Amino acid sequence: MLTNVFENIKIDDLWEATYETFYMTITSLIGTFFLGILLGLLLFFTTKNGMWENRFLHFIIASFVNVFRAIPFIILILLLFPFTNFLIGTIRGPNAALPALILGAAPFYGRLVEIALKEVDKGVIEAAKAMGAKTRTIIFKVLLPESMPALISGLTVTAIALIGYTAMAGAIGAGGLGSYAYYSGFQRRDFDVVLICSIIIVIIVFMFQFLGDYITNKLDKR
Repeated sequence: MLTNVFENIKIDDLWEATYETFYMTITSLIGTFFLGILLGLLLFFTTKNGMWENRFLHFIIASFVNVFRAIPFIILILLLFPFTNFLIGTIRGPNAALPALILGAAPFYGRLVEIALKEVDKGVIEAAKAMGAKTRTIIFKVLLPESMPALISGLTVTAIALIGYTAMAGAIGAGGLGSYAYYSGFQRRDFDVVLICSIIIVIIVFMFQFLGDYITNKLDKR
């Protein structure tokens, strides 16, 4: 049925491209979550009046975040080619896109984490400190649980950005729907391929948005 409407579509290639898009998005999202949480916590703790107030360290971390947020993703991929080749052993394929995807998205998510942590009631933090809670306890028992709805909401926004990044990465050989749309669709002037890839990407975005909103609403205690 699908091939009757989209006559240039090869189902096996389409399935493989869809799998690669999911693989790149989910794997990089996991890496982005942990690196973004780390960056967000460091930004939160080292800022003025923070528990680890350190202007120099805060400047270094903030500069790292701002620089990587400012570089357009397609340029970031090119800049990271030597690092990617050293780390992965190749600059082509879904795995080769992961370093750029994570480094492109984690600073953005780190800022969202910082904002979420700043929204936590300072009275709760002070109460935990007054009871002698260690920093680890404050992080895992107060800050992260209290800010979890905002963290998941921010992760949803980041996931949708990552889906767009995978499409751009695909245009330079990373695989996925972006690669399939560009090489098998656009370059051959088979625009039905481009259309079906666009439709699937939109569906994937809606899936991530629905799941993220569902989890956020479940965690929100207000």
